[in-house]
Amino acid sequence: MNIQTIGVIGAGTMGNGIAQACAVSGFDVVMVDIDLAAVQRGLASVSASLERLVKKDKLSAEAKDAALARIHASVDYAALKDAQLVIEAATEHEGLKRKILAQLDELLPAKTLVATNTSSISITKLAAATRRPDRFIGMHFFNPVPMMALVEIIRGLQTSDATHDAVHAMAVRLGKTPITVKNAPGFVVNRILIPMINEAFFVLAEGLATAEDIDAGMKLGCNQPIGPLALADMIGLDVCLAVMNVYVEAYADSKYRPCPLLKEMVAAGWLGRKSGRGVYRY
Repeated sequence: MNIQTIGVIGAGTMGNGIAQACAVSGFDVVMVDIDLAAVQRGLASVSASLERLVKKDKLSAEAKDAALARIHASVDYAALKDAQLVIEAATEHEGLKRKILAQLDELLPAKTLVATNTSSISITKLAAATRRPDRFIGMHFFNPVPMMALVEIIRGLQTSDATHDAVHAMAVRLGKTPITVKNAPGFVVNRILIPMINEAFFVLAEGLATAEDIDAGMKLGCNQPIGPLALADMIGLDVCLAVMNVYVEAYADSKYRPCPLLKEMVAAGWLGRKSGRGVYRY
């Protein structure tokens, strides 16, 4: 399939980042959100992000203007009807995603591919809720989308080879490095990353080292750009805990038991950067 027009549902951080990456790579983009204010915020974020690249001499002013001209914003799902691929990047809520997918089934031609940017919800389960399970796939982008090279392409049980190959090729055209992943809780990156963060909380709780020294050790000893505890604050401690709880339920394995300290900090409302306090104060 020749993908030239991409629909993006959601103009938030992930949605506008995906729209920007697609537009810079030469795709026409239709970005849809629930109201005009949300769409305008998304466009403003893209414009500001591109301007920063211009100031850093990573993008020409002409390329910035051309990319912005390729993004067409709307509050009407009907604007998506000519897209060859629609990427759903709405809030991480299964009920909402199912509602959106039902709307897309009513609107889009049968041949249109649909992807979800979920980081945790089963691709197989979402595919089963559509009329196009063979043309449904996961595309897990990483934040910030324009800068992060990785895209996890997650196949549901029903995903066809043709769908996988078309989306894989599209990700390469974006300048990303796609990895193909089978459907499972956490996929690949978060399956490894979040338990590592959880273990860092166990090390902190046991008093083996201070938070600063734990993070310094992982940065200097494992060449990580940010320590696991600082990263937890960035992700949100509540999010880390929620993911660990999903793993416990899905795998019934005690190795995924959330650290009691992590649970206690979440109970205290110390959620990280977004609350002003987590492992560190902000």
